[in-house]
Amino acid sequence: MNRNVLLILFSLLSTAVFAQTGTIRGTVKDGKTKESLIGCTVRVDGTQLGSTTDIEGNFNLANVPAGTHKIVISYISYKTREIPNVRVESGNTTAIETELDEEGTSLQEVVVRANKATNTEIAVITEIKQLKPIAVGISAQQIQKSQDRDAAAAIRRVPGVSLVDNRFVLIRGLGTRYNNVLINDVIAPSTEVESRSFSFDIVPSNILDRMIVYKSGSAELPGDFAGGVIKIYTKRRPEQNFTDVGVTVGYRANTTFQNVQSHNRGGLNALGMWDSKQQIPTSFPQKAGEFNSLSTIRRATYARLLPNNWGLTNVNVAPDVRIAFNTGRRFELGNVRVSNLTSINYALTNQFTDVNLKLYENTTANDVQQEYNDATYARSTRLGVLHNWTFRFSPNFTLEWKTLFNQLGSTETVVRNGSFVIDGVDVQSYSERFENRSILSSQVSGEHSLSQLTKVNWIASYGYSGRWEPDWKRAQYTRPQGALGADGQPEPFRLNVPVQPNPLNVGRFYSKLNEQVVSLIGNYEHTFGNPTDREPNRIRAGVYGERRNRDFAARFYGYERVGLINNISGLGVGQAFAPENVTGREGSFSLLDGTVDNDSYNGKTTYAAGYVSGDVNFGSRANLTLGFRGEFYNQTLRLANAPTGKPLVDNNIFSPLPSVNFTYKLTDRQNLRAAYSTTVNRPELRELAPFRYYDFARQIEVQGNTGLKTATIQNFDLKYEFYPTPNELISITAFYKGFTNPIESFLIPIPGAFTFTFTNAISARNYGLELEFRKGFSNSSSAFLQNLQVVGNASYINSRVTTGDVIEAPGPSGIIERFGNSTDRNRALANQSPYLINLGLYYANPTTDWQYNVLYNVAGPRIFLVGNIEDPTTYEMPRHVVDVNISKTFNKQLELRLGIQDIFNAPFRFSQDFNGDRKIGKDVTSRTANADQDYIKYRRGQYITLTGVYTLGRRIVVP
Repeated sequence: MNRNVLLILFSLLSTAVFAQTGTIRGTVKDGKTKESLIGCTVRVDGTQLGSTTDIEGNFNLANVPAGTHKIVISYISYKTREIPNVRVESGNTTAIETELDEEGTSLQEVVVRANKATNTEIAVITEIKQLKPIAVGISAQQIQKSQDRDAAAAIRRVPGVSLVDNRFVLIRGLGTRYNNVLINDVIAPSTEVESRSFSFDIVPSNILDRMIVYKSGSAELPGDFAGGVIKIYTKRRPEQNFTDVGVTVGYRANTTFQNVQSHNRGGLNALGMWDSKQQIPTSFPQKAGEFNSLSTIRRATYARLLPNNWGLTNVNVAPDVRIAFNTGRRFELGNVRVSNLTSINYALTNQFTDVNLKLYENTTANDVQQEYNDATYARSTRLGVLHNWTFRFSPNFTLEWKTLFNQLGSTETVVRNGSFVIDGVDVQSYSERFENRSILSSQVSGEHSLSQLTKVNWIASYGYSGRWEPDWKRAQYTRPQGALGADGQPEPFRLNVPVQPNPLNVGRFYSKLNEQVVSLIGNYEHTFGNPTDREPNRIRAGVYGERRNRDFAARFYGYERVGLINNISGLGVGQAFAPENVTGREGSFSLLDGTVDNDSYNGKTTYAAGYVSGDVNFGSRANLTLGFRGEFYNQTLRLANAPTGKPLVDNNIFSPLPSVNFTYKLTDRQNLRAAYSTTVNRPELRELAPFRYYDFARQIEVQGNTGLKTATIQNFDLKYEFYPTPNELISITAFYKGFTNPIESFLIPIPGAFTFTFTNAISARNYGLELEFRKGFSNSSSAFLQNLQVVGNASYINSRVTTGDVIEAPGPSGIIERFGNSTDRNRALANQSPYLINLGLYYANPTTDWQYNVLYNVAGPRIFLVGNIEDPTTYEMPRHVVDVNISKTFNKQLELRLGIQDIFNAPFRFSQDFNGDRKIGKDVTSRTANADQDYIKYRRGQYITLTGVYTLGRRIVVP
């Protein structure tokens, strides 16, 4: 598009264009007594900008034009101090700490410290503008406006980003496996057992500084991604001492104050922990064969060691509670400047959901095979701690220690009522599940300025991820439909106890995962020429080393009937497994071990990467960044119970990953960017492991595939960006991605069962457009419009994956088989939405301290489960979500916030594409029959929160 036309177009959208400015703040002290100097004159040489120091010796110069300036500080009877080459960046704060000497004494050393305000909207826009790769982001300031509770809710405001299950992030319509997540520049451990995923809901929003989503590759970024690399930065260090406490009370429609059924886990359940009695006693035989060879009586003796806590209790749901405590301190130890930031968060939340679930015969439309209603209640707890220390030894050396810990627990109870429609059998099932997760990330890092032109930084990190599912109990009762007993009353439900244990009927499941990660990272940067130049040439190089060790073990026990059990099979779930009914004798229950060798595995990965990149400037407007990254990846997997020898998986792969990023400055406020990179997508340990996992809520099984290969992706991006003012932007991005051997989910064609695995398709492609804008009206004549900001983004995405005539995947026995003509060979990528829309209206009145905002979000229909010739593909349908938030600050100490989320309470709907037209709707051949069938449908309910935040100490936020 013609450059002049673009200028006219975007000028119409902006009513004012302001110069880019920053802030200079600092402290002036007496060089001898170290006391603060009051009333010093501080001015920017050659301008009218000036200020004086307050009673603490502090000064603040706002709206300083971006560039390099000389600062002049004067005071009666003291020598005037001139500080040259003070660089001011748009949206950032430069801090000066200096001392004045009395007349006749020598001047002391002055320290100029670039202290960026990284958590504001202007700061994030400026950072994105200066980055070489194409990126988008969200600041802590915007997160606070939106009142998002966690990182998951916040990141959905970012262009091209959508969520699955309200916690897993999709970028540009690509599944969670195609994203890489870093916390403070260290790769985060996967929080899930069943997939490569990071659960963003574990990171509370009040500890966030900003989140940056990189959508094009560069040598500095990990090469294992296709959607994007998400960098989560936690708060680093406070500007001044502060302490605040926040309390949130939440009300959810259809949950709060309702009477629901739950179960008791004992122990410190309120802190996400469980009683030790929930674990398998150490006296149990370790191998299934050894256990099952015992007599029924002996096995029943072991079974009675397991607690009989099957009974359900009625609970009246209390409102949700969230508590946050935050404190920051700055002090000096000799010549070392020390700062600490600590945040403690606790949350106890509740969710009740009525879920409608249907399975179909799929011979004709809406031919229901099974139909259920699930009354699902989940009580979740989270205890999170952020603890950061910063030690500034000198202007050239800073040491930091950052620790983030989360302890999460979820107690979920499902009472299922329904029927096997085709068999005429009523069904009543129970699922009593507890999940505990612990996630720790701790790192020590150093920043060194070897000279004015050379910088080095390093990180040593330890990460831990643990997940436990102690004693997940499942039981199924059945009875013939319409059958009456001798008394004329309906036949009672009776326990469905199979001959061999399985995860569906009656049993207890245990699993534990421990994953430890050690990382070492080093980066080097050298600037050529004058470092105060706006766009100096730089060369960067670095290394990244990581060792990951995962141990996973699962055990499954199923109850066994001994003889006729009519006298006890009709007892309720709380009485059926009482000790007197588990004896191993005639007419009672015993226990069988259903664990197989594939249920436990050990996986190790060694990741070593090195990179180099450099800038080439073509005049003052064009910049080319060339980079190369080489990644070596070793991946091994062994079954824990298999004999020693050759591992089940042993992959050694070296990946050469070039990248190119080009920026052309049309004007000081307009950029044109182009990017190319090669990236990869590696199978995760769980996707390789042959372990089978049963998902009770969705009635599906997931199984790994040891034959998976690494996918390769070619990424192309083109972006136009316009910055009318420091806090405004308009951008348009086009992208294209080509995949070789993409990893996709595959529904194994087993009649009457949903069993998924992972397989490599031949190829895939993904392209689209993204639009983002932030618009203010500060130059408007209307006072209302001056306080209004409009933020929005929209994405259009189109993708296709091509599978072969034959697909190699594990069959029902776990052995690799060849399946022909079993799935749609030309469909969209799984989890890919064709469109995404996010809109936000923000109003802030600085006079009254009232803030209001309205937020809207929707994601287009996306494939939830890839079908086959027997079972249609299932789509997750769009949800229109509207949130409203109001806040008011009183005396700069107390802030009250009211949030109303998901006002429309739109249903979560998952529908099968029965007629195979890749659309969910009415059958074009029939006006009455809906050929596309609802698989799962439910509503969560509107959510209302009231938050109070009180600042106990002084808190100053950098503008």
